[in-house]
Amino acid sequence: MIYVIATTPMKLENKDDFIKGHKACTAETLKEKGCISYDGHVSVNDPNLYVVVERWETRDDLNAHGRAPHMKVWREYSSQMKTAPTVIEIISDGKVEKF
Repeated sequence: MIYVIATTPMKLENKDDFIKGHKACTAETLKEKGCISYDGHVSVNDPNLYVVVERWETRDDLNAHGRAPHMKVWREYSSQMKTAPTVIEIISDGKVEKF
């Protein structure tokens, strides 16, 4: 199993639109092969930080997710709503990769 933690600092003025847009992305992601869970939340420690917690059956499933058409749409939509790039941590086989 592959775990992913993705954290995105949101612009305060775009927070509601960011969250609404991510909910649409989530609905499509949950239909993908190998998606066990995919949940987005506002951080309890920072109201402008959005945290996505994902679980995937395989790394191939996760890689396919990154290439999915709705992810391209999401990246383009959300790009102007962030104060910094998303940090992605992939956890598998006892190791953590950070992007």
